[in-house]
Amino acid sequence: MKCCYIFLSIFHNSVLHEAAGSFDKEDPSVPSVVAQLVSFQISGNIIIATPGRLEDMFRRKAEGLDLANYVKSLDVLVLDEADRLLDMGFEASINTILEFLPKQRRTGLFSATQTQEVENLVRAGLRNPVRISVKEKGVAATSTQKTPSRLENYYMVCKADEKFNQLVHFLRNHKQEKHLVFFSTCACVEYYGKALEALIKNVKIMCIHGKMKYKRNKIFMEFRKLQSGILVCTDVMARGIDIPEVNWVLQYDPPSNASAFVHRCGRTARIGHAGSALVFLLPMEESYVNFLSINQKCPLQEMKLQKNPADLLPQLKSMALADRAMFEKGMKAFVSCVQAYAKHECNLIFRLKDLDFASLARGFALLRMPKMPELRGKQFPDFVPVTIDTDTIAFKDKNREKQRQKFLEQQRKEKKDSEGRKKFIKNKAWSKQKAKKEKKKKMIEKRKREEEFDMEDEDMQELLNDTRLLKKLKKGKMSEEEFEKRLLAHDKSKGKQEDLGSSDVGEDI
Repeated sequence: MKCCYIFLSIFHNSVLHEAAGSFDKEDPSVPSVVAQLVSFQISGNIIIATPGRLEDMFRRKAEGLDLANYVKSLDVLVLDEADRLLDMGFEASINTILEFLPKQRRTGLFSATQTQEVENLVRAGLRNPVRISVKEKGVAATSTQKTPSRLENYYMVCKADEKFNQLVHFLRNHKQEKHLVFFSTCACVEYYGKALEALIKNVKIMCIHGKMKYKRNKIFMEFRKLQSGILVCTDVMARGIDIPEVNWVLQYDPPSNASAFVHRCGRTARIGHAGSALVFLLPMEESYVNFLSINQKCPLQEMKLQKNPADLLPQLKSMALADRAMFEKGMKAFVSCVQAYAKHECNLIFRLKDLDFASLARGFALLRMPKMPELRGKQFPDFVPVTIDTDTIAFKDKNREKQRQKFLEQQRKEKKDSEGRKKFIKNKAWSKQKAKKEKKKKMIEKRKREEEFDMEDEDMQELLNDTRLLKKLKKGKMSEEEFEKRLLAHDKSKGKQEDLGSSDVGEDI
């Protein structure tokens, strides 16, 4: 039986689509699982797959196609981007796959930032592991720098409301080159991608992020063929892809973890080619440069701010005022950016409480501040919202606007009916209930006062009778025997009255 090779990757676009037997189940153009298995068993000896899809194929014995039986002759297992495969939720799938594979095999773990924990290597099924470090030709073996020597790494320190102007100014001055522009979230890619399309002319601008499905691979393949252009993206493009002749990697937002910084930069200066990378940092984030130099062995040099860049934020505001789609994209992008910032791995440098929200909102050209937990109770005197009611901003797309107006009208009607119904029922029930409670309360208080008055009156009368008897005894008008007799008779009479529930007062002497 011929030898078999398995190549596992966390990615299901570029690398997998270029290889025979691609297993990207998002793309309808890819053959079904059954067709893939038949084709593989007839002619193939290399499997290139994502963990989830390969696990699914191993479990499909019911369809009469036993891949597990075929891979008994497995010779080599390759885990690409091994550091991510072992820490981003693929552990269960990896363990399931390993159960189907023979123990006697060669296993390779590949990554630009390969983990050093022995536990991870054992989990991957390695025996007698050997670490192999690949160095660039001409670089000293003692060098610890993780990025290519031909990569020029820069950073630029600017305020949040200056960052977008600096980015556009830079891109306008490098129109003939190929750029990757990284943002922290999908919403930021959607928003700033539209903004760049409108503000930078005669340049092909494309957007790609993890929430795209069928068109993601098409966009990627199209961008690869371009001689110049701009790809606005998230970290979905940070690993496992090869785009020829990328001149600049621009990081508008620093990545959530330091290892991703190295992978982002690795999209340029590949295979001996020269390339450059630039990360934009806020003044409070400048210590991130030293952190990267020490933690990731990635030295950076400062790039000065571009002088007198055009202020494009008013144009961005005008775009939001003219189209509700743009306004909503900006609000979502701001919220997602703040939430991503709060989850940054290096939270000693990227501190949410030190973030200037007003400056950040101006950088997003927001018309007003959104309502979100992170902004609750805060005041922003440096941010001036627009004076118009943002609910009046319409969609440029007439169909979307028509649907919105229909929805708003339905909401107003439901709210009106609901308020009227609640008001009528609530007021009627409340008034009756209140009157009843007040009447009952008054009756209880009245009864209590009457009982207290009767008790006080009875006690006072008893005291007066006893006092009269005592006075007669002292004046000699009554003997001690008669005094005791009358006092005893009075006590007996009182006992009978209490037994009968009588309120009569004792006799007056």
